[in-house]
Amino acid sequence: MTPQKKATVVSSSVAAVLTLMKLVIGIASGSVAVLASAVDSVLDMFVSIFNYFAISNSEKPADKTFNYGRGKIEALASVIEGTIITISGLFLLYQAITKAIDGSVSQYLDISIYVMIMSLIITVSLVVYLNGVAKRTNSMVIKADALHYKTDVFSNVAVLSSLLLVTFTGYEIIDVFVGGGIALYIIYSAYELIHDGVLVLLDRAVDSELVSKIEEIIKENNKVNAYHLLKTREAANQTFVEVHLVFDCIITLMEAHRASDSIENKIKKLDKKRDWIINIHMDPYDDFKINDMNH
Repeated sequence: MTPQKKATVVSSSVAAVLTLMKLVIGIASGSVAVLASAVDSVLDMFVSIFNYFAISNSEKPADKTFNYGRGKIEALASVIEGTIITISGLFLLYQAITKAIDGSVSQYLDISIYVMIMSLIITVSLVVYLNGVAKRTNSMVIKADALHYKTDVFSNVAVLSSLLLVTFTGYEIIDVFVGGGIALYIIYSAYELIHDGVLVLLDRAVDSELVSKIEEIIKENNKVNAYHLLKTREAANQTFVEVHLVFDCIITLMEAHRASDSIENKIKKLDKKRDWIINIHMDPYDDFKINDMNH
């Protein structure tokens, strides 16, 4: 089992435990803040399960149907996850408004506080673990999962603070404000997931700093007279690079091939965590204007 798959199994299991704990207490206590955290954990569980299947499919090798592999499934999963988080945030906001209107009172505050302390410890541990996996694998899905659970850490702290304040002051409006605040924060945090996922689906180029390093490697090779149509994109942990290199028309194919291999190897060393897919087109003269018209 790959580290990515293992991470989704761990996060799904943790989410299931947290869901059971919070849902029972949230319903019993009537606290909007605890219920908000419980609903978020339910979504965490389903999203992590979905991520497992997304990663399983994205890791499948390229075939006759998917010539470039299925790496974009991770970006699609990120968009879906962000959408689900947004919907959950809107639901929790509705719950907070409803409690403010009804004026209902929270129960079992002592037990709720203990449950939220346990939840906070478990969630912090999970975030540390997921961040480690995300750094090692550069997986968009695991990054999204880590970000999601990171928002849970803040929401758990907020819920715990709310319960303590309601216990000592008796003001139920605190629970309403905290629950509503968490809902708004959840909606805000989902934007980045949707934004990044959509940009990958639209074949956004890699960051400009990495592109500059690739250009420097090409310029440093004395066999290359010029280059054009440099294109980059990402899908899961794969980074695609395409470029046209211009050589002297009298150079042998062997020499041009060796120069291309040298450039390709140097690019791959820029980040060994990435799975580089590099396609170099060798030109005997600068046909940029012709190619530019065709593209």
